[in-house]
Amino acid sequence: MQFPERPWPTGLAQQCEPLVRRVLAPNPSAFSYTGTQSYIVGAAGKVAVIDPGPAEQAHVAALIAAIGDAEVAAIMCTHTHHDHSPAAAPLAAATGAPVIGCAPFSLKDDGPRADAGFDPTYQPDVIMVDGQTLAGPDWTLRAIWTPGHTSNHLCYALEESAALFSGDHVMGWSTTVVSPPDGDMTDYMNSLQLLQTREDRVYYPAHGEAVTKPRQLVRGMIGHRRQRENQILKLLGEGVGVIEQMVPQMYKGVDQQLWPAAGRSVMAHLIDLERRGCVSRADSVWNVAA
Repeated sequence: MQFPERPWPTGLAQQCEPLVRRVLAPNPSAFSYTGTQSYIVGAAGKVAVIDPGPAEQAHVAALIAAIGDAEVAAIMCTHTHHDHSPAAAPLAAATGAPVIGCAPFSLKDDGPRADAGFDPTYQPDVIMVDGQTLAGPDWTLRAIWTPGHTSNHLCYALEESAALFSGDHVMGWSTTVVSPPDGDMTDYMNSLQLLQTREDRVYYPAHGEAVTKPRQLVRGMIGHRRQRENQILKLLGEGVGVIEQMVPQMYKGVDQQLWPAAGRSVMAHLIDLERRGCVSRADSVWNVAA
């Protein structure tokens, strides 16, 4: 996936629709695209901030400038990866707003990571559960539990305009990485199926452009994961049973710096297939189940 041409709107408040503005953080990377997009919801003097992003001083200042004189009712995080939640603490200190949203998470894992990992500083004042709502004078946000990318991932549905803030569960530029042990392909696929049953008009992801045909994209994402699954089963049938040997064949044309992350998603697929009785393993070698 190629990056769009510069200049990017880093630090600028862009109007997405009457109730939604976004501010792009200065943290572009192979995993975050042009950066994390923080969203400000509300237009009647009381707002919510979704995914405040990294604790970059310039980004926190840009969010405060975009908020202006409005009261911040809540700072809400979809999950606690390093590019989503660290700015919650300094923004809360500056505005006095509570941190409300996903549960905190701490994972002890010595294995390879798909990105720089989780945010240990995240301390929510209130943890939202599936279906719970938070309202302002002109907005209502409903928590939609969508585990898979992480076990604590929430999306937020803006009920007044049928918009969904999809975090990293559905992105506007690439498929998400599912990295065990916390990332779970079974949960991820179930969460995609859940979104497929909804009638959201648009998705606002944390990375990439708005998704204006969300059900079509989710259907394609489900199909893409099934194709990956079939690739894995085909390779196993040919005697290729080690992830490090699968990835170069499955991800031809993909930048090799992304292969470790791809390997984590392959592992997630294999664990899912193992649960379903389709494959088995002996140490690090996988086989089609007898």
